Amino acid sequence: MKIHQVYTESVLRNFTYLIELENNSALVIDPWDAGEVNSLLSKHQLSLQAIINTHEHWDHIQGNNELVAEHGCEVWAHGNGEGKVPGLTRMLIAGELIDLDCGAQLRVLDTPGHTYAHLCFLVLENGTETAVFTGDTLFNAGIGHCRSGDIDSLYQTISEQFHTLDDRILVYPGHDYLENNLRFTLCVEPDNQLAQEWLPRAIAADPVVSPLVTSIGDERGFNSFFRLTNEQIRAGLNCVDATEKEVFTALRSLRDKW
Repeated sequence: MKIHQVYTESVLRNFTYLIELENNSALVIDPWDAGEVNSLLSKHQLSLQAIINTHEHWDHIQGNNELVAEHGCEVWAHGNGEGKVPGLTRMLIAGELIDLDCGAQLRVLDTPGHTYAHLCFLVLENGTETAVFTGDTLFNAGIGHCRSGDIDSLYQTISEQFHTLDDRILVYPGHDYLENNLRFTLCVEPDNQLAQEWLPRAIAADPVVSPLVTSIGDERGFNSFFRLTNEQIRAGLNCVDATEKEVFTALRSLRDKW
């Protein structure tokens, strides 16, 4: 198994992911552009087995119809995406395991909050969790908005399903928002040394050539939504004695206006 992280150069800075399998087939996650996916398939001499959509927003599904028409591939997504995700053939459920290569699997996570039809996917290699595809739920140094979902669900998703992940797990989000999110971190926590170190790297990085990849351990260090007990964040939000959920909600509200 090989993961190709593809920066689409779209106006929304989307990532598409191609999972290359040893049998010369592939899965594509959130195809922004069918032509781009077809170029990758041709370059690596792969056949397309299935499309996986993390959720139903247009920028994550717009390549579906053309790819299905050309390849006759399946489309896998959340059951709540029925009628919203083009070509949906398989409704995935929480805890389901998708077999990839020998010893490699995807574990389905039901992750409401950004929308009510959002899934994320943990990569397991020989039973060890090594990476996670997070769509618009978790970004590098940030989280998604709740305009199609709700803040309570997103807090529960992040706190119960992402705060608990191992530090070594790599984060593969739906968009490249790292630079802007680090700037937000330094707005609410100016003393965050890790964010100070990463920001110049994010500014200098070319996501087309080599996208920066963070780990859950990195997120604990500079993602404000993982740092709900931080005194500087709490003081700046006037949330010194607040619950972690209240701090999370205040951070998301500030980020919406920032």
